[in-house]
Amino acid sequence: MRLPRIVAFSGNPGRPSRTRTLVEAIAADLARQRRIDLKVFDLVDAGPGLGVTLREALPLPAARMIEAMEGADGLIVASPVYKGSYSGLFKHVIDFLDPAALAGKPVAIAATGGGPRHALMVEHQMRPLFGFFTAHVAPTAVYAGEGEIRDGVVTDPRVAERVAAAATEFAHLLDTAEAARRAREAPPAAAAF
Repeated sequence: MRLPRIVAFSGNPGRPSRTRTLVEAIAADLARQRRIDLKVFDLVDAGPGLGVTLREALPLPAARMIEAMEGADGLIVASPVYKGSYSGLFKHVIDFLDPAALAGKPVAIAATGGGPRHALMVEHQMRPLFGFFTAHVAPTAVYAGEGEIRDGVVTDPRVAERVAAAATEFAHLLDTAEAARRAREAPPAAAAF
């Protein structure tokens, strides 16, 4: 049996970043629960030329990142908060995804920001965004402010609890998606006489 393919995407234009720390923390907690095949991307991995409007015009690094996201069994996504929402470039990357590729796909959502007033962005912006794609979004969203991540580590115990909860819920969603996939691929049962 193959390992679940997970793509973690940090929509932060810089590296290192608190946003990447957050997606890596969720992925690490998931990896403690089960073996996974993990790829982590930052916005910078898309390379120059991301500003195109047609998917066919994407530079190769960006096209490969989009293909990895579409081909994953689940996504862990996070964006820094800019003026009450996800970053424009984060959304631009998401806009290249084929909606059919995200239908029923498990997604864990997270964000980083400057303070508590940004915390609801994950609920008011990111959850509806992935709801549009009919993805299965983990119930627990994770937000971390400036003082809750230090030197690449989640230091706030409440944020760590949310990371653990999101990872556990995400694991359950992976199981559900795998069961649904197997049911679709199973041969039809013989008709009862």
